[in-house]
Amino acid sequence: MELKKNNYGFGITARPIILLAEMFGVTACILILYWCIHYNGGLAFDSQNKTKIFNVHPVFMFVGFIFLSSQAILAYKIIPAKKEVQKTVHLVLLGSGIILGAIGIYAVFKFHNESNIKNMYSLHSWLGIGTICLFGLQWISALFAFVFPGASQRRRDAIYPWHVFLGVFLYSMVIGTAELGILERLSFQELSMSMRIDRFSSQAMLVNSTGLVILIFAMLVVLSTVLP
Repeated sequence: MELKKNNYGFGITARPIILLAEMFGVTACILILYWCIHYNGGLAFDSQNKTKIFNVHPVFMFVGFIFLSSQAILAYKIIPAKKEVQKTVHLVLLGSGIILGAIGIYAVFKFHNESNIKNMYSLHSWLGIGTICLFGLQWISALFAFVFPGASQRRRDAIYPWHVFLGVFLYSMVIGTAELGILERLSFQELSMSMRIDRFSSQAMLVNSTGLVILIFAMLVVLSTVLP
């Protein structure tokens, strides 16, 4: 997803913003892994400890889906190559992110089924399924319109602004859904009799901080796209 180069009067180039974005993105990855491993026992696709199965979900959704999608957005800024190479990297990173995101969704369905918890009962789950499905449709349409077999130049010029708008909109949906998921999981842990945690515990502070880091990361990614 590349925006046309223009100076919108920010008085700064994209390079330092991208560096900050990468720092916040890596920090968010570390915080999520630390939360899942240190506080919740680690990750597993098959375990008697069902929390380990659930933990696959946030890790794959952020480290896989969100972080890779963010790198795909930044590919046009950070890959010093021809536009066709940048486009290929953009497409591959997004496709990889969607696959890892689908695995993350599979993990949470598996957790629910094995824990006798109903699926698709929350706004987070509705937005999550909708977002990844729309992401997949966006990827497929871009593949046929811009790569293979590729539409006519006139048609691509007409599609391009919509592709960019939908890309930014869906990325915003992804971040909003992630924030809802963090809130839902933390609230569940605070209210659950089996795993109740204090609202001002170190784990609660870590999770809230992770949500803020993710939000700042996303803001910096989007800002970098509109800077020269």
